[in-house]
Amino acid sequence: MKRANFVATTAAASGVFALGFELPLKPRLAEAAEGAPAIRLQGFVRIAPDETVTIVSPQAEMGQGVATSIPMLVAEELDCDWARVRIESFPTVDKIYNNPAFGTMGTGGSSSVRGWYLPARKVGGQARAMLVAAAAAKFGVPATDLRTQNGVVYHDASSRKATYGELASAAAALTAPTDVTLKTADKFTIIGKPLRRLDLRDKVTGRAGFGIDVVVPGMLFAAIKQSPVFGGGVGRYEESSILKRPGVKKVVNLKSGVAVVADRYWRAKSALDAMAITWQDGANAALDETAIATAIAAGFSETALVAKKVGDPDAALASAAKVVTAEYHVPYLAHAPMEPMNCTASVTADRCEIWAPTQAPGPVVGVAARLTNLAPDKVTVNMTYLGGGFGRRFAMDFVQQAILLSQAAGAPVKVIWSREEDVQHDVYRPRSSTRIKAGLDASGKLVAWQQRIVSPSIANASPNAPNPPTKADSTSVEGSADKRYTIPNFIVDYVPKDFAVPVFYWRSVGNSQNGFFFESMLDEVAHAAGKDPYAFRKELVADKPRLLNVLEIAAKNGNWGKPLPKGSGRGIALHESFGSMVAEVAEVSVDAKNHLRVHRVSCAIDCGQVVNPNTVEAQVQSAVIYGLTAALFGRITINKGRVVQTNFTDYPMVRLAQAPHINVEIVKSAIAPTGVGEPGTPPIAPAVANAIFAATGKRIRTLPFVRAGFTA
Repeated sequence: MKRANFVATTAAASGVFALGFELPLKPRLAEAAEGAPAIRLQGFVRIAPDETVTIVSPQAEMGQGVATSIPMLVAEELDCDWARVRIESFPTVDKIYNNPAFGTMGTGGSSSVRGWYLPARKVGGQARAMLVAAAAAKFGVPATDLRTQNGVVYHDASSRKATYGELASAAAALTAPTDVTLKTADKFTIIGKPLRRLDLRDKVTGRAGFGIDVVVPGMLFAAIKQSPVFGGGVGRYEESSILKRPGVKKVVNLKSGVAVVADRYWRAKSALDAMAITWQDGANAALDETAIATAIAAGFSETALVAKKVGDPDAALASAAKVVTAEYHVPYLAHAPMEPMNCTASVTADRCEIWAPTQAPGPVVGVAARLTNLAPDKVTVNMTYLGGGFGRRFAMDFVQQAILLSQAAGAPVKVIWSREEDVQHDVYRPRSSTRIKAGLDASGKLVAWQQRIVSPSIANASPNAPNPPTKADSTSVEGSADKRYTIPNFIVDYVPKDFAVPVFYWRSVGNSQNGFFFESMLDEVAHAAGKDPYAFRKELVADKPRLLNVLEIAAKNGNWGKPLPKGSGRGIALHESFGSMVAEVAEVSVDAKNHLRVHRVSCAIDCGQVVNPNTVEAQVQSAVIYGLTAALFGRITINKGRVVQTNFTDYPMVRLAQAPHINVEIVKSAIAPTGVGEPGTPPIAPAVANAIFAATGKRIRTLPFVRAGFTA
């Protein structure tokens, strides 16, 4: 939301940020374990008589640590005892849990902490104010004479005190104040501290419930095979022998695929594997890499949509002392989360209940209501942990299948995709190519930048997208069009080229490919100017302190300029996305057999006020590994309308022995938090590519690196 709208919404927060407190139903509750039955009032906070504080996490937890960070925001202003804090997922899809950045319940875009930074703190402040008001009434003193600390309200003048658990019942009867005064950063006792994640123990011990772990009474399992050709459908299949197999209940034709429903997953999967299915390939069976490459190449000479223009790039290039021209290319990429797509649904005549590892519980309600013809208030979404999201779990395909299969089977059904289905029926990061011309003056100063990007458009996949598009898709040009280097003559334009291959959001979205394009080309331009790549970048951000600072920190920590053995090199990259600045220095070696090893990656991130440094460090490390996997190996190729890759055998991940040491320095900042989950991904591919050039003199312009003959 725009800032003005956001302020207006939170100003009327008594309805938006409802609060609930657990009532002391019976004496035993004071000794009960967490999760004991109690009356819940709608809201974010429950305080039990045993002083346990349960805080609702309104965002999907998919490894990014938000189930700890958002409770930290609430707890900071609540002044509760962090050792007694517990978490739970939202109890129902409701507007009070809407992501302030989206206006609906959804997790993505590195928006969780930055979206909830003020609203979650306000929730804690409201709860504290209600507890203080209850204590003031109990003691017969003004609320201004009271203070709070670690879940206790103190009246120092009379040496009286009351715990939050003792006050919870009285506080629950009060109305939450509309306005509360939040702490200044110098008063923080929780925010900024490296606290252990609240979900850590359950994940280590196996108690954490992921979507794939869901079990509900009477549940059946489904395995699915979808048409191998994009847009294809089901032709013929023989089901009579399949239905005779032990435990098999039903074979369901979903038009685009076939599912077998059984009492156990492996029985469903084995039966499906034994079924002979003839597919109707449809119109896309001839699509292949050659056709896609030819169409994208043609885009370089077609009419483009201007994303950003400054000055007169054409004139500046015409008068430049030196012009550097290059093309860069990246392939389609799968998301490949460790937990494959799955969902459990139970549809009856009057209810639809869903258990899903989804990033978008709000939209799930709409999808379920549409498929079942039920009112939205008849749909319940139970949120599970996500075994990786990366944007993939914003899609609704696996949720729709579970709903349809439950309807067909007349029972709760959990659908689980095989790894092959997950790889071959993803919604992919778009393939993208760029042609860049950069102009240098006689002193080696960058005076012109002309860039054209040609790729499929995520925005064009929307049913509401104009045809033809009227403006450049921001997801296709972000990371290039919004670069803040000081370049006096600058243009980025875009030509959409859409194919049958479905495209979608992938970790850092357009920044992932455009970060590689821009930062790799900038390295080429620096060398053409006869300048050190680090010094060259410093000149371009000299008037932008935050960018300059992370660049200098990464260079220092990465030992920039220090000697390396023959066959080794360092590369540097700087990128800004989701409001955060990240610089990375990669140190690599390449031996005589072209074996590439990334030894070290030094990262610096400025992400505003840090809530939990442990989470930030882990997310930057995660983003580096995710981006490095793509840079080294990632490639989805198309042949006869089909995805060639099938599993981790031909779509590999970076393994422990291949992982570099990753050092992360977090810049201290007093501004509001910015994004963390995605900004670490865009710089890693160009940093490594630039390091390869430093080590070998070979410039990598096409990903992944294995296509250039390197092994890892």
